[in-house]
Amino acid sequence: MLKGLLYPLLLSFLVFLLSACQPETQKPTSSAFQIESGIAVKKGARLVFPKDHGIHAEQGIEWWYVTANVESDTGETFGVQWTLFRTLMPSHLHSRWWDNNLYFAHFAMQHQQAHVAFERFGRAGQAEIIVSPFKAEINDWQLASMTAPFLPLTLTAAQEDYQVALTLSDSPMTLHGENGYSQKTQGGHASYYFSYPFLKVTGELTFAGKRYQVTGNAWYDREWSASLLDKSQLGWDWFSLVDKQADDKGLMLFCIRGKEQGYDYCSGTHIAANGEASEIDRKRIKLTVLETVTLGERQYPRKWQLKLPGSPAIIIESITQDSRNQLTFPYWEGRVKATGGFNGLGYAELTGY
Repeated sequence: MLKGLLYPLLLSFLVFLLSACQPETQKPTSSAFQIESGIAVKKGARLVFPKDHGIHAEQGIEWWYVTANVESDTGETFGVQWTLFRTLMPSHLHSRWWDNNLYFAHFAMQHQQAHVAFERFGRAGQAEIIVSPFKAEINDWQLASMTAPFLPLTLTAAQEDYQVALTLSDSPMTLHGENGYSQKTQGGHASYYFSYPFLKVTGELTFAGKRYQVTGNAWYDREWSASLLDKSQLGWDWFSLVDKQADDKGLMLFCIRGKEQGYDYCSGTHIAANGEASEIDRKRIKLTVLETVTLGERQYPRKWQLKLPGSPAIIIESITQDSRNQLTFPYWEGRVKATGGFNGLGYAELTGY
């Protein structure tokens, strides 16, 4: 009975909160991260493991996030995204089923030009995050360590005719920004942010009812914050790229967009094979949209030019053109390929369009 009443109430309340932060002409999107929730992260804190694999209760925005590019034994390529979010929602409700957090998860898959996305919402008892052995789950969608060390991980999720059962292993950890402290805006909004960028993937997936054995690469992100955007900012273009021809070289980049959809603030990380991060001079990052595509009534980039200091221009293009996760909070999340100054595959996330 409590579940039946609580779920729609929480969902309606969250939608109300997110909508309140948007102009009336816009749908709620991930730019809802303008909301101040919890205590701002502080520069100089040292990340401690395994503790920091778990919940950061003082910050109200947090996620555990996997993207993967995989190939079947038949040569077909697929994309996978799985994310568990935690959003702080303080209340005066006292129940073992409510811990002042709303949890929701997204599970999406791509093949050729087909894209599907699913979501689940939950509260305490339906979602659980355990530090060691690590586990992040909502109902039967789960990302979990196989043993006490964090790696390897297993990722399992299923919805309708779509399913993944993957093992993720063998990647160093990368701390973005200043030892994990990642500034997001000129105004000082920031998160703590680390990744496992070079995960090796093996396992099985089912796409539209057809089963495949797959191998490939995955990127795992962990991030927590009290607020990621200024109220004047709409969203971001975020990229994770891996160059397998260069012994595991990685690139992470995000650019925050202002009201005129111009890029206000960019940040990036070059990642070496051992996971060592080199922060890119943000003033010398230039991201330009070369081509767009109209999806629904909105325009999304489909091709970019990225100029970084000391390297030729990089061209980034979407693989599955319509990669919208048309969920409660719509955003674009899909596979991309890079050529020129960086050659590889990855994922992009576009919010606030």
